[in-house]
Amino acid sequence: ISTIYLLTLSTKPFHIIKLSCKRLSLSLVQYLGKWYEIQKLPAIFQKGECSTATYSLKSPGVVGVLNKELLSNNTVNAITGYAKAKDPSEPAKLEVTFFEDSSPGPYWVLSTDYKGHSVVYSCTEFLSAFHVDFAWILSREPTLSKEKLGELYNLFTSNGINIDVMTVTDQSQELCVDMPLWA
Repeated sequence: ISTIYLLTLSTKPFHIIKLSCKRLSLSLVQYLGKWYEIQKLPAIFQKGECSTATYSLKSPGVVGVLNKELLSNNTVNAITGYAKAKDPSEPAKLEVTFFEDSSPGPYWVLSTDYKGHSVVYSCTEFLSAFHVDFAWILSREPTLSKEKLGELYNLFTSNGINIDVMTVTDQSQELCVDMPLWA
């Protein structure tokens, strides 16, 4: 219910997708560590800059998640959760949970090279009436080349994911120097 409430607050457009049924592989161990958010489809639950996601192994097949961002008032917003594959035969289709009393949300890794980029997609259907999707481009470094971004845009669009409203996350050293190391 809390997810539905949050989604009703959003005025962002919904997208129709055509993801293939191809099984994607993912090595959780190689995926662990810190990722910088480079771009995203706007999300009501993300309002800051300098956004990062840090993944750690909690137990076999379960990944700890720490998402953090720097808000405009120079405070850090951080949330922790965990992710695991619903079906072990599809390890790239994770479910992430941030609140124990809420349903998990999809976190599909569409592409990663583990060392440079990750393309993540999430789509949730509500009451068979509508769906909402989110997408992120992540990097091990605070920037990605224009050439690499172009390749990743093509991955989204070839899967029917509309990225016209994708926004850039400020990862500039000038701004992100205020992000505490502990957060």
